[in-house]
Parts: sequence; structure tokens; C-alpha cells
Amino acid sequence: MKHKTNTTPTSHEPPSDLGQTVAILEAQISAYQASYYNGEAAISDQEFDRLWDALKQIKPDSPVLHRVGADAGDGFPKARHLIPMGSQEKAANPEEFREWAKKIAPETVVVQYKLDGASLELQYEQGKLLKAITRGDGLVGDEITRNARRMAGVLSELDLPFSGGVRGEVVMTRQVWKERYQDKANCRNAANGLMRKKDGSGCEDLTLICYDAAALGDDGYFQDELEKVNWLKDRGFRVTETKTLSDAEAVIAYREEVAGLRPSLPVDIDGLVVKDRKTDMADLRRDRPERQIAFKFDLEVAYSVLKDVEWSESGATYTPIGVVEPVRLAGTTVQRANLNNPDMIRSLGLKIGSAVSVVKRGEIIPKIEGLAPEGAVPGDRETQEIPFPTHCGSCESPLEDAGSRLYCPNPECPKRLLHRLHKWAAVLDIRELGEKLVQQLFTTKRIQAVSDLYTLTQEELAEFERMGELSAAKVIRHIRTHRVLPLAAFVAGFDFEGVGETIMEKVAAAGFNTLDKLRGASVEDLAGVYGLGEITAKAILTGLAETAADMDTVLAAGVISIAPPPPDTAQPLRGLSFCFTGELSTMKRSEASQKVKALGGSVKSTVVKDLSFLVTNDPQSGSSKNKKARDWGIPLITEEAFLAKLS
Repeated sequence: MKHKTNTTPTSHEPPSDLGQTVAILEAQISAYQASYYNGEAAISDQEFDRLWDALKQIKPDSPVLHRVGADAGDGFPKARHLIPMGSQEKAANPEEFREWAKKIAPETVVVQYKLDGASLELQYEQGKLLKAITRGDGLVGDEITRNARRMAGVLSELDLPFSGGVRGEVVMTRQVWKERYQDKANCRNAANGLMRKKDGSGCEDLTLICYDAAALGDDGYFQDELEKVNWLKDRGFRVTETKTLSDAEAVIAYREEVAGLRPSLPVDIDGLVVKDRKTDMADLRRDRPERQIAFKFDLEVAYSVLKDVEWSESGATYTPIGVVEPVRLAGTTVQRANLNNPDMIRSLGLKIGSAVSVVKRGEIIPKIEGLAPEGAVPGDRETQEIPFPTHCGSCESPLEDAGSRLYCPNPECPKRLLHRLHKWAAVLDIRELGEKLVQQLFTTKRIQAVSDLYTLTQEELAEFERMGELSAAKVIRHIRTHRVLPLAAFVAGFDFEGVGETIMEKVAAAGFNTLDKLRGASVEDLAGVYGLGEITAKAILTGLAETAADMDTVLAAGVISIAPPPPDTAQPLRGLSFCFTGELSTMKRSEASQKVKALGGSVKSTVVKDLSFLVTNDPQSGSSKNKKARDWGIPLITEEAFLAKLS
């Protein structure tokens, strides 16, 4: 197995060690955050989001992702958004979009141009502009009200006493960029820099184009996304191009049509935003709303030849990285690209010497997308099979090929245990507990589990190389600082393979919001959570079983505690499960399932003993589901009763 790389931070190529990828992304995000908050933005919000999403995918518990941006050095005060500006789900191709549409199953969607600029929220009180806030970290941004008032499209006063937020994208037209700002790389970079200038100069060259609004304290103010856009237009705001469509294929065709129009548009766009037409404020408040998605335009593709495959080791997982002949892609030279997993290699029939198509995932990390079209790479080449590693390089256990991942199944593998300790220190942001110190503690066998950290004393730590009394005291103080962690962060800290904090947030939001509920869940329960599946569900339950004693010991030490779940008022069906049988008269089963999940409940495909309700319009039927429910004492409720619970 090979572990080598000459990657530089600007290439965004995946190093053979994922730890290096994490370090590069963390360094880039920290640097760009500094420029974002303390002067002209070095990159656009969209480019920053791509870096952020790439880091969150491979290290969701990085302290960089949980750190609010630095205080502004340019005098802009901080202000909180009315509704979090989270990242959107993304679809890079029609297949991914169809998958989203099938899961969400909206009857009608609103489709809008995805503007390529900088996000801004205008806050109004009784119809008067109170604040204008940049995206910032999604919760808190810079208040640039004075600058915003100089932009085209920003209204200082509305024609009605509205209190709430209006959202839009600050853009620079291509014509303005061409005439005045060609020293900037592109329109979005120019817009990002101007909107944060201390003296506001140049903001008159910017335009705000709006796409969303929310009333303060009144979730029912807007109930339809198209009506919302018309409301914005009636107030006098400039709005993004918007239309309604009824099915996924129509959206895919519209995307192709708009992609062809891009060169003639006055402003830059990088895709479409597709939303369920029905306004869902609870979904909008999620870190990553589920009922809308960014449907990106096709990525730039380059063709190359696969020269070799290296296997990157992260924790227990072995990830294939393709080494390709150098090729230019999206402004950089690419020599290495992700291959995802063993199944991808097999499904493509990929071999050393194959001509391949390379794209940039999220326009950041190169990825081998498939085989190149015949003739795309001239010349004849010999091919050979790609060798897979068979044994763990740390404990020599036979690796398990699960298709979607190749991994060491040994729960006592030293590499897995060490990786868990690093993960725990990262989740808790104990910077004093650096990688070298953790490695020393692990190598000497003083620390073999997370709970061992809470038995460590200052005296024994001071004996380690380059520590001393003062350094040891500082480390112990930070380890023993009492912390109350969300359940998602606590579980993610124990480093289940393929399971990060983002996934655990979805699980908690679906009602499994205490450790007891999580431990009591079945594979079917967790697989039913939107965005998961059976493989991830099994990984969570296996991880919980393997770390149960360690978790309990950590909690018993009294230093770490799990935050109680939030009040159930926002999700009244939390903890309840529903199964549907027979036809519903007012909606499709898929729509009913989504309504249950949106209110915190879960949906099961079969009747199980812990089911809360079986919904049927024929409770007297002798169907197997009805019979099983009656035998187990599970309530059978009609569609009418079900609708009453929803409301």
C-alpha cells in the first residue's frame, strides 16, 4: 500500500492520508474566515461553502466547523439571523436530483435561479429596515446596514408594517464588472469585497436580488413559496427568476434549458434551487433543510488515464485514491482523484490503464466519475486489475469488503482506538491534547479508551516528554472542564465508521434524542430516518454496542454530560412511530410519511411491537398488518384521527 503525496493546499487534491486533507481544508477555511471577517473576502460565499462542506463530509466534528467567525476588525458589529442560513442539500446530476425528489415527493416545486453572489438578510420592524446581515457562520453575521442601503434593490421602507426577514443574494452584473472591476477575478469576488468595505465605497455598483422571506413570530404568514416571491415583487424587491413545475423530469429539462442561457444572463448563476411549493418553516430552520435542494449545473469534465490506486487509511476504513496522468481541471492541475469505494471500482470495471472521466466534487475535490468516452484519450494502453489490500496494516486482521467500504472489523484494532481518541479531542476542541501527546499516551498504553482520559492525573502526565508541571496542569484542567454536549456530538466523538455529527443530528431530530432511545432503536427504526439507510443504521448500532461501557464510564465520571432534548413543542410527534396500510384518501402515503418525519415522528414499513399507531381506513379488515397490531395491542387509527394528530 502506498502513502505518498506532493499535494499543495491550492490544488484541492485528496492526499493519500485523509488527515492531510483535513489539515489543508482547516487551514484554508480558517484563513478565508479571517479575510471574510476582517476585510475583503478572498473567495465567494459559494466557494467557501464548498470547502466547508468538503471538511464536514470527512471530519464533521472539526473544531473549525464549530467556531464562530473572528471578531471583525473593520468595525462591523455582529448580529444574529432570524432564521439560520444553513447549507443546502446538493444534487450534482439528474440521478441525485431524482433520488431527492423521490424521497421528498413534493406535488409541485418552485424552481429558482441559484445566484452566484453573497447572501444577505434584511431585517424589518414594522416595515422599516432595521439591519442588513451577511451570512457569517450561518447563525451570526456582520451587520452592514449602512453599506446595504447604498445597493440597488434594498428597500429602506415597505408599504406595509411587516416585521421579519427578507433574504437575497448580493450580485454584481457582468456589465459592471467588465466596465469597472476587471482587476477582480470575477463578479462574485468583486461583490464580496465591496459589500464589506468600511467606507461603503462601490456598494452602489451592487444589486440585491431576493428569493425568500419570513415573518417574525408568525410561521403561518407565508404558506406558499410562489406566493412568497410574488409578495416580494409586490413590495418592490427585485426577485430571482422563478417558476413552478410538477415533476422531476420537467425540472431536469428546465435545468438543461437554463444551462444553455447562462452566457447571455446579466448575472452569474451556478444552478437551480428547487423547493417544495408548500412553505415549511420547521424545515427552513434546520442546519440543512431537506425540502429544498441546490441542483447544480454539470461540472467541468477532464479525461485522463488511471496510472495507479493508493489506499488511504482513516480509522478503520480504507479508501481508494486514483493516481491519474496530470490533467487541467477547473483551473488546477489534477494528478490524484477520489474513487469512493470498492463497489465503484467494480461497477465501472475500472482497471489500471483505463481512460477515466475526472470532475471536481463540489468543484473542490477531484473525483473519478466514470470511464471516459471511447476515443477521448488517444492511444492504446495495457490494463491490469486493481489490487485490493487484504489485511489491516495495524492489527493484521483480514479486512472486510462491504462493497460501500473496505474496513478493519476488529473493534480492538489499535489504529481504530487511536483514531477514536483523536476524534474525541477534536469534538471537544481540547487543543492542549494534541496529536503527539495522544500518540504518546496511547503508545505507553496509559490511554486506550476515551474514559481513560478522565483518570489521568497531573503528576503522571508531567512525567511525559516535554510536559512539566505547568503544561500538565493546563492539559488536565482542560480535560476536566465540565462540558454539556448535544447527543449528536457525544456519539460522534466515539468515532463510528462513516457516522459523523451531521448524521447523528438527523437521527436526533427524528426522535432518537436521548442515549436510551438511541440504544433501544432497531436497524429498521434508524434506516427509516431521512438521509440514512440500512448500512449507516447498522454502523450506528454496532458502534453503540462496542462503546457502551466506555460511554457509560465517561458519563459516570461527571465531567461530560449530554444535553437534554429540546422541548417537543416544535416536533410534537417525537418518540411516536406510524405504519400505514391501505390507501389514504387525502394524500399519498409518501406525503403522509414526510409529514410525520417533519414533526419528529418516525415511519415503519411493517408492524413491530414498539409501533405507536397503525393508520388504516379499514380497521375491520383481516389483513396481516391489522391482525398483528390487534394481537400486540397497537392502536389502529383512521386517517381522520391521523390528520388530527398532525394538526
